Amino acid sequence: MSKPTTVAEYAATLDQPLRGIAEKLQSIIDAALPQPGVVWHGHPVWSLGQAPGKTPVAYVKAYSSYVTFGLWRGQQISDLSGRLEPAARQMAAVKLRTLAEIDAELFTAWLRAARDLEN
Repeated sequence: MSKPTTVAEYAATLDQPLRGIAEKLQSIIDAALPQPGVVWHGHPVWSLGQAPGKTPVAYVKAYSSYVTFGLWRGQQISDLSGRLEPAARQMAAVKLRTLAEIDAELFTAWLRAARDLEN
């Protein structure tokens, strides 16, 4: 099987419940950011720049039992929920194992804050 080239193709390669999580995250991120996501370095990334990886804001990456929703500058975002976990460099992410763990309102607020850091 060939490697996915779109975010939808990426999600389609996943088994449930991870597929549903990835699809829901895509809809939330696409609604909050002006540029559509692209597959960059093997997983979906949303950037503000004209080319993939230029001014990256958010990413989705699936593992065997969860999907990570991450923000490039997530450690600079105020997170009163305590759900964002620090990752490499300035990144922060949340691990999702079920659709019920997705909080669209909270995630949208994070995305707007992450976007605003780049403006």
